[in-house]
Amino acid sequence: MHKIVAEFQKFPYKMKKFFVPVAFMATLLVVSCGPSAEEKAAAEQARQDSIAAVEQARQDSIKAAEEAAMMQARQDSLAKASADSIAAAEEAVKKPKGGSKPKSTPKKEEPKKETPNPRKDATKEGQSTTTQPGTNPRKGAVKTQ
Repeated sequence: MHKIVAEFQKFPYKMKKFFVPVAFMATLLVVSCGPSAEEKAAAEQARQDSIAAVEQARQDSIKAAEEAAMMQARQDSLAKASADSIAAAEEAVKKPKGGSKPKSTPKKEEPKKETPNPRKDATKEGQSTTTQPGTNPRKGAVKTQ
């Protein structure tokens, strides 16, 4: 730094007077060339516009995805309904013509056969038979009188 001051002192006096104002003007020029308030406002507005455009594109993308999902759900529903109707038509073809089940004929009631009660006295060919006391009537031990 000492060398710079020594060199500056060697300049002629007129040159020193000229150098200081030029340096001052250069500083003012640099400071004044920055963006103005209007330019700053315009830059901020452009930034806000770009943010809004990105948000709008995001919303449009979400809406398109939802619509695509709804269309896919509709197509799946139509495909299922079509498959159900095809299955119903195939089932209808397999059934006999007439469209209804064959009617079953009512069964005729047959008269009930009476079975003799082995515990009661039974008659055979007009004869009465009784069981002996102490015998089991189920084993056929019957005594005729």
